[in-house]
Amino acid sequence: MPNLVNQLVVRDLSAAFEKAEGLIVIGYAGLNAVENETLRDKLAEKGCELRMVRNALARLVLHQRGWELAEDSFAGNTAIAFGDAEAVIHAAKVLASAEVKKVGKAKARAGVLEGRLLGPADVAQLADVPDRTTLQARLLGCISGPARGLVSVLNGLPAGLARVTQARADRLAETGAAAG
Repeated sequence: MPNLVNQLVVRDLSAAFEKAEGLIVIGYAGLNAVENETLRDKLAEKGCELRMVRNALARLVLHQRGWELAEDSFAGNTAIAFGDAEAVIHAAKVLASAEVKKVGKAKARAGVLEGRLLGPADVAQLADVPDRTTLQARLLGCISGPARGLVSVLNGLPAGLARVTQARADRLAETGAAAG
């Protein structure tokens, strides 16, 4: 029978992962306290939580959720960053940032996003996904672009007629002033 501490940790991780839309398994080696807190703070900016986990317990909890990650995802020191989908994408961006890469002590090993298993390359590609605000702006541009073009075309006909009429009136005024 597993000891009480392991049961509590499994229960706690299960409850935390139940609410999560995704997670990233991170291998970390030799992070000092300052680097660890800096990483946690950057992840927390968008609501992502980072927990250091025992490999066997994390593997058990993920197996209970139906997520079978590769064995090499749980080798050495392991942490799991989890949260909603946007927080997980933010975590991938943080792990791909120049600062974290420069230190070289935290690397994505695997992930899960909205029920789909991700490898290290997939997690790296998540870093290229634009944030929600950028996506909304792009979508708005796609939706409003044709309407804006239609308005410009429809506005061009009366505006052109008004310019031609004004030019004719100006020319008649000049010829009338020159004759008079």
